[in-house]
Amino acid sequence: MNKMVLISGTANPDLSGKIARYLKTDLCEVLINRFSDGEIRVRIDENIRGKDVFVIQPTNPPGDNIMELLIIIDACVRASAKRITTVIPYYGYARQDRKDQPRVPISAKLVANLIQTAGAHRVLALELHASQIQGFFDIQVDNLFAAPVLLEYIKGRKFKNLTIVSPDVGGIKMGRAFAKRLDANLAIADKRRTGADESEIMNIIGEVKDSDIIILDDLISTGGTICQAAKALKEAGAGMIMAAATHPVFSGGAIKNLERSVIEEVVVTNSIPFKDNGESGKIKVLDVSPLLGEAIQRIHLEESISILFV
Repeated sequence: MNKMVLISGTANPDLSGKIARYLKTDLCEVLINRFSDGEIRVRIDENIRGKDVFVIQPTNPPGDNIMELLIIIDACVRASAKRITTVIPYYGYARQDRKDQPRVPISAKLVANLIQTAGAHRVLALELHASQIQGFFDIQVDNLFAAPVLLEYIKGRKFKNLTIVSPDVGGIKMGRAFAKRLDANLAIADKRRTGADESEIMNIIGEVKDSDIIILDDLISTGGTICQAAKALKEAGAGMIMAAATHPVFSGGAIKNLERSVIEEVVVTNSIPFKDNGESGKIKVLDVSPLLGEAIQRIHLEESISILFV
């Protein structure tokens, strides 16, 4: 197999560096800066002709991160890379995955089209917001789950009569998988969305009285839903409450919302970089670089990655 090359964008260089260290290799020398008018400039400073290239770049806001990914892919195509795999620890615009109102876009599909058109041969994603996004691509998509990383941490904690709570109906499948592996109960926080980033918890479905709780979701944006769910769970007699999510989007006043809430601990991963500036002592960040690094290694060696889907 041709030599593996890792290229990092600027969206999460710390994670890229950790992946490179896991794989015992160096990141490819790449110049990424801006022209005076703000346009993104990319120059690959190593020969990648005929190489197996992995471009590591989450596409969280701002939009420059998506544009940067596309430009890097194009540079790799024009540098004659044999195969280009985009490693996307967080897939931006994933929540716009269907036309649920008149005259709105399906932005997740648009982003998929852009990545394919730029020249990517394969996508390695982490915890897509909606599994059907894999079908938006006409190239191979591997959607990893952060479950192994989260479960390892959770199993090291002591809980009393543990219950896994899904903050919406869409998360039941993931919640059930966690409940099974942790020998825990399962409950659902029934919510009604009142705006783009706003929702109202209507009912708690399931028994949570005197139980320790883990509220499980794929991402935390403003923290509104998860904080409301925690409040409703406390009112229903729940004990200690932990929140666990893969992607710390943390938009708006998310960190302040979490700090003021009844949630005692918030566990996320480093799929997206964030700076809490000491605002919260509740947030615990877990490292997903070994998971992504192992997947990259197996893809490069043409080995099965199904062992990673636990």
